[in-house]
Amino acid sequence: MGLFDRFSESQDMGIDLGTANTLIYIPGKDIVLDEPSVIAIDDNKNEAIAVGKEAQKMLGRTPQNVRTIRPLKDGVITDVKETEMMLREFIKKARGNNNLTRSRIIVGVPSGITSVERKAVEEAMETSGAIDNIEFIDEPIAAAIGAGLPVDEPVGSMIVDIGGGTTEVAVLSLQGIVLSDSVRIAGDEVTDAIKRYLKRTYNLIIGERTAEQIKMQIGSAYPTDDDQETMEIRGLNIVSGLPKTVTITIEEIRECIADTVESIIDAIKKILEQTPPELAGDIIDRGIMLAGGGALLRGLDSLIANETGIITHIAPNPLKCVVYGTGKVLEDYERLARTSRKR
Repeated sequence: MGLFDRFSESQDMGIDLGTANTLIYIPGKDIVLDEPSVIAIDDNKNEAIAVGKEAQKMLGRTPQNVRTIRPLKDGVITDVKETEMMLREFIKKARGNNNLTRSRIIVGVPSGITSVERKAVEEAMETSGAIDNIEFIDEPIAAAIGAGLPVDEPVGSMIVDIGGGTTEVAVLSLQGIVLSDSVRIAGDEVTDAIKRYLKRTYNLIIGERTAEQIKMQIGSAYPTDDDQETMEIRGLNIVSGLPKTVTITIEEIRECIADTVESIIDAIKKILEQTPPELAGDIIDRGIMLAGGGALLRGLDSLIANETGIITHIAPNPLKCVVYGTGKVLEDYERLARTSRKR
């Protein structure tokens, strides 16, 4: 029995269409796709030649007729056609060529998405074959459900979902958002800050993949016992045009990303300041929950706890909270139906 045959009996699908990664969940099958949101397009043929992990390998290594791009920016679609091509290939990987018109598909979207941006998601889903029963769920609610927070109870929960393009900060209660803020500052801005620092300080140009590796290996938001760790970086000397190698420290990276991290902290404080007293008391008792790839930035939980005075937790599987949340809604739709909305 092939991959597509095993998934053909399930019609429903939860999708986390993220700036950095796209994840798909099928009830009863768990996560069936987890790939970078990247597509490689042959401009001569106007067709996709690779998506996901295979396309990511091509970044910076393609001939002139091939573009390798990320068609989402700041959590929203920047090019409907390219996103549709990418989604179509992802859905084929996850489901095969089965008819999707009878499916219930729940898509996680930023809470601050505009009507125009939401329409772009709808168009991409429709042209990918998902014609009927498309529903949307705000990413903070999906992340909270995926992290195991009691969103359907009359208690306050605070979720901070730091993705590639957006940071979603929300206070939730009774399956709804009480307060929220969606700021378009997140993991991508941390990566860009690292690239700018190396260019400014060492005249060193590096690619996106190298900057991502630096962020994951020695990225730091708060001092730790590992502050003596260093990393050797290879790039191109902007002055000589020749390859160059430099050694950087954790402290350097912490300083160069400090402004970006501070913007995330400010968004959290802004929501806390507006939270009603009863819900604020619940949050103080239960703590703040971090989700998304940004939750894995070293020391970020400690920094938030220090700045707010509230204990801060990192969710289990923070990168998968949103898609797990969409899946839980599908699997317990009668109880959690109010968390999503039809288009």
